[in-house]
Amino acid sequence: MKRLFPFTEIIPLVLKSFLLAFLNPQFWPVFLLIVGLIALQYRRMGRLREYFFHQKSGRVWADVIMAAGFGLLGGLAGSCLIVFIGLALSGADLIYLWPAAILLMLIDMRFLCFAYAGGLLAISSLLLGFPQVNIPQIMALVAVLHMVESMLILVSGHLGAAPAFIKDAGGRVVGGFTLQRFWPIPLVVLAVASAGAVHEAVEMPDWWPLIKPSVSGELQSLAFTLMPVVAGLGYSDVSIARSPVEKSRLSALHLGFYSLILLILAVLAESSRAAALAAALFSPLGHETIIYLSRRIEVCGEALYVPPARGMRVLDVAPDTAAWQAGIRSGDIILAVNGLELTGKYNFYQMQQEAFLPLMVDYFSRAAGENRRRLLVPAGSGDWGLVPVPEGNEKKYVELWTAGPLGRWLGKFWGKIQS
Repeated sequence: MKRLFPFTEIIPLVLKSFLLAFLNPQFWPVFLLIVGLIALQYRRMGRLREYFFHQKSGRVWADVIMAAGFGLLGGLAGSCLIVFIGLALSGADLIYLWPAAILLMLIDMRFLCFAYAGGLLAISSLLLGFPQVNIPQIMALVAVLHMVESMLILVSGHLGAAPAFIKDAGGRVVGGFTLQRFWPIPLVVLAVASAGAVHEAVEMPDWWPLIKPSVSGELQSLAFTLMPVVAGLGYSDVSIARSPVEKSRLSALHLGFYSLILLILAVLAESSRAAALAAALFSPLGHETIIYLSRRIEVCGEALYVPPARGMRVLDVAPDTAAWQAGIRSGDIILAVNGLELTGKYNFYQMQQEAFLPLMVDYFSRAAGENRRRLLVPAGSGDWGLVPVPEGNEKKYVELWTAGPLGRWLGKFWGKIQS
């Protein structure tokens, strides 16, 4: 059955197709695979926190469920945007993306992103003629996904920020946070309908598409259907000179500009081979540039989580602990405990072992800009719940670039060649 596809029907049609996607048995294996990969990432982050600060978060599945929830909302928004701009894909365009992304992930975890896989596939198609993919459509898909990612970073990029010790540009170990979020993104995308295989097809109106599929010169007269697709989005950054909330907002702004530029290049790629090559190169290189500059700004900026002139600065506070219930938050400065002035991290650890709650704590609230006095009472596990900032000479710190299994093997192999 064919029917006209006016603009007012985009959202209801996408919602209907979105719900039907979850009844498709072919949809679930891919969706669960992405959720499983995301669960592994959150488990690795939990182990990192435990290794550095001996604190078990116990939030792996809570983080996964939260990520799936935000992913569903992002998928709905992305699906509406995909249909609105007339982005139509074929199975041939999609069949190469996930294998390429997973292979790149083995080199480095941050390469589990369609910006890299799509860019490399497009470059290979342009220069080598293989694989045969629709470059404007793939680049537009990458742009839309990153528009969705920028929105997700804006609203949830700061959640679950993990405290970390990080080396700055001068080689000093400073306090900071690693911001890592992963989302499974279920989408419905337009696809050319095959005869006898579509229960309900749509005929595009005159204003569609803004990005024209280049498979045929008469696609306006063809029928289209909405096809379920699963993507995975990941955000990885560090916060040293800014709070996690401030950093995630800045990252969302940068990624929004990147996706807008890539979408413009994808539109121009329809009529220009040079623009297609520019889009293919900008997809991975522009994404990598954003990551590099974002981390460079933090590492070279004035560190926020460093020892103060007096007292002990707090890097992080575990929820539902004595310090948390007393109102102490990240960035605050503990000045004295039971009237005894603190002189630094090691003095704090010694006092924590020798003193027992309840205790009176004097501290400076960074958010309020004032000194406060509160009573620490036993709560939760009995631990105070405070993570001090590093002194600057710690031996354990986080490496900002984390290689995957294949990347580590290549690094060892290259080291043997050089030796």
